[in-house]
Amino acid sequence: MQVTPPSPKHRAVLGQLSDMDLRLLQVFKSVAECGGLSAAELELNIGTSTVSRHMKDLETRLGLTLCRRGRAGFALTAEGQRVYDETLRLLSAVDAFRSSIDDIHRRMGGRLEVAVFDKTASNPAAHIGEAIARFAEQAPEVNLQMHVASIPAIERGLMDGGFHVGIIPAHRVSQSLVYANLFTETMLLYCGARHPLFGADHAALTWDALRTWQFAGLGYHSPNMELSHGARLPRKATGFDQESIATLILSGRYLGFLPEHYAESFERKRLMQAVQPAEFFYPCQFVSVLRKSPQPTRAAQAFAACLRAAHDPG
Repeated sequence: MQVTPPSPKHRAVLGQLSDMDLRLLQVFKSVAECGGLSAAELELNIGTSTVSRHMKDLETRLGLTLCRRGRAGFALTAEGQRVYDETLRLLSAVDAFRSSIDDIHRRMGGRLEVAVFDKTASNPAAHIGEAIARFAEQAPEVNLQMHVASIPAIERGLMDGGFHVGIIPAHRVSQSLVYANLFTETMLLYCGARHPLFGADHAALTWDALRTWQFAGLGYHSPNMELSHGARLPRKATGFDQESIATLILSGRYLGFLPEHYAESFERKRLMQAVQPAEFFYPCQFVSVLRKSPQPTRAAQAFAACLRAAHDPG
């Protein structure tokens, strides 16, 4: 009996993964994150024509159209989005494998993904730069990748392996993560120059009186959200990072909390003002975070140790 071979659409289009496949997926990841071939050219340090050829090679290899590119702009197809998600998982697993092999050899190499909550660099109590310098001296072969992200994104990234070390405000405890205190910052309540409270006498202002004004707060679990809920402040606008909260305050329509060190430049320019800072404030403790299991790599543990040493008051 003659056996009919499977049609191309039913045949497995991807066999053994090769180094070239991983390279093509790296190119695709950069194109997807940069939002186009031309933008990825700078990221990858190769010409646009080469980026385009790699993308075509990958689409042929997978038998899928990964993106639309033309006058309407760049966009991933539905299949492209799924391949992008799987690419992130695959490349993360490859990096984890390499880090594990380095651990076996008692050396530190590969990539270390460190994620920091935004607007910490201007905090004089944050010595993250010093910690990086210490780590770079100890582990010169490690490729350090720094990210800025929201608290939930950092926590999720630590749990799924996308991030190795996080630096976030302490707000709740997960049994899957390990925390260490680093530094604090003071959060003050601000109004913009267009707000009725700007330049006004705040001496008689109470927490109860604050509820008559519209409030801008962070849209996820954080010390900011805990305080606004506890004080029953009417959140009428939502931001998802400190920059967006500052922008809402600058509109003159909302009150909002910002780190004192970050808002200082706005105050100097008379663009915003702290509202009764002796009364309306809260301290925010920052912590380093590692996942508990599987055990963090030697590089992640070393970086966390450098963070602790850099912030040791002794």
